[in-house]
Amino acid sequence: MPSRLRPTAPIAAAAVLVGDPGRALLLAQELIEEPKMSNHARGLWAYFGTTPAGDELTIQATGMGGPSAALVLGDLAELGLKRAIRVGTCVGIEASLGDLLVVDEAIARGGSAAALGVEPGTAVAPDRDLTEKLQSELGSEARLVSVASVDAHPAEHIADLEVTAIDMQTAPLLVRAATLQVELAVVLIVSESKRASASLEKEALEERERRAGRAASAALSG
Repeated sequence: MPSRLRPTAPIAAAAVLVGDPGRALLLAQELIEEPKMSNHARGLWAYFGTTPAGDELTIQATGMGGPSAALVLGDLAELGLKRAIRVGTCVGIEASLGDLLVVDEAIARGGSAAALGVEPGTAVAPDRDLTEKLQSELGSEARLVSVASVDAHPAEHIADLEVTAIDMQTAPLLVRAATLQVELAVVLIVSESKRASASLEKEALEERERRAGRAASAALSG
């Protein structure tokens, strides 16, 4: 039995990973027909069900930050996960509020990635085939970018990084996925802009979450 998750329903071979339990519920209602809660241990809400296309899908909350996400991914892999797409949020540097960003590479800048064997400053790549499928599903609505992943709040690092956006999970999650041989791609929503000192309104954020989730589900199909 995994150390953190206590599944009460099957875990699909494909999953959409989100940090926030509320986003897990929102996407479960959007993407799955008659979703069943498959985990509530430690507040890591998860849902299992079948998409309208007939594919089994898990929606899993990973908690905040790289360490939590990497641990949850390990549990999911133990339970049969083979491929996943992270639908997360980020702080935009060269991006506007509401932009959808498909990650081409993530630069490790925090200790959580270093703990997984990656030196700070190293660029980590997602699964290329899954990333291409995700980009194809989003088309002109998203662009392929470089991001950086940090352990403190992203806004504190904006001045010294030349990337499109900053988040708190992607690099360590990609490192862990490679170790586990789990195919992983990432789409991020720009929910904050330090330079504009603004955040995306709740309704607008939920609309972008749904759009990113639909694209992730389609890319994972089959």
